[in-house]
Amino acid sequence: MNEWQLLLIEDSDEDVAATVRGLRQEGLTIAIQRCTTGDQALDYLYQRGRYRDRAQAPRPDLILLDLNLPGTDGRALLAVIKDDEDLKSIPVVVLTTSNNPKDIAACYRRGANSYQIKPVDYGRFKYALQTMITYWFQIATLPDPQA
Repeated sequence: MNEWQLLLIEDSDEDVAATVRGLRQEGLTIAIQRCTTGDQALDYLYQRGRYRDRAQAPRPDLILLDLNLPGTDGRALLAVIKDDEDLKSIPVVVLTTSNNPKDIAACYRRGANSYQIKPVDYGRFKYALQTMITYWFQIATLPDPQA
């Protein structure tokens, strides 16, 4: 695959800037699409509204999902994704500041593929992101949406 598609669902501009900086790795081309709300992410995933054109909303190979979003929050969005036959094969990594054991357990019950707590220190955050991207895009075998 030449270019990986990443959907970043995050409302904080500061967290997005740090995430985008942290995701840059040599040898990987990652197209990052961003949604700032759960409702916008649903429009993106179901190609509704401004996302009707497939070129504007390519199917993501990986979703990074914040839990605390305006409108439809990350918990509800995760449930929708993992209950949908067409979407549930897309890996979803919850990337959040919440270290609440109830959030962690609930996300795994709803089908999260991974749960990562955002480190406060940027160096640790960058390392965690790069390790995650290496795993999902270079080590793991992701499903072919056409299969």
